Amino acid sequence: MIERERVDGIAVVRLAHGPVSAMDLELCTAITETFRALADDDAQAVVLTGTGSAFSAGVDLRRILDGGVAYVDEFMPALSEVLRTAFTFGKPVVAAVNGHAIAGGCVLAASADTVLMAEGKGRIGLAELQVGVAFPQVPLQVMHHAVGPVVARRLVIGAQTYDPATAKELGLVDEVVAPDELLDRAIAAAKALTKIPADTFAITKEQLRRPFVQAMDESKDEERVAEIWRRRATDGIIADYMARATGKRKN
Repeated sequence: MIERERVDGIAVVRLAHGPVSAMDLELCTAITETFRALADDDAQAVVLTGTGSAFSAGVDLRRILDGGVAYVDEFMPALSEVLRTAFTFGKPVVAAVNGHAIAGGCVLAASADTVLMAEGKGRIGLAELQVGVAFPQVPLQVMHHAVGPVVARRLVIGAQTYDPATAKELGLVDEVVAPDELLDRAIAAAKALTKIPADTFAITKEQLRRPFVQAMDESKDEERVAEIWRRRATDGIIADYMARATGKRKN
């Protein structure tokens, strides 16, 4: 589910959960636990990447449909927790987006300090409104921090995915690199951030992100958002989206 190695003091964390590392309860919990463990060990920085053709294809919608309301009630807090944990992690984080980073996968990448993406067919973006689900406050605030409110609005309402070059123009990605150079470039970017004294980096990162964390804490929307997800688990809208997406819609 999570693969880890150490390269010159940098923790390389790979998402390796199924073919596209879809975010289910177990993967969200594993990522949260990994970041918490890394906060307390001697890793100077983290490179977060995926395996195969995807960084993460976002929330595992099949699990939502199979698990129903009971699963949604477990999953929603875990989803917010993993994104918040990654966003507030005090050490440098570089996302090495090796392929598709959709919806929650896009937000997870955007929680990093630097985002690199491989050239190629990978797509990145926020598809939640196409699926019919609402945004919890945590991912909304991550995106506001990452790209600013105007671009965040366009990404959320537009609900499209983008090729790497367009994603760089939008500010979702800092640099587009050749696939075979992605990991090396990400490790180099992480090392560059470790040149900053760790305490200086940590407080500066906290200061930059504090307004967005405060907005997460002050939100009163979470129960309304969760109720929409509960409806989508049973009302056929997610199932219809999945059928359209896979070309298997029944007339």
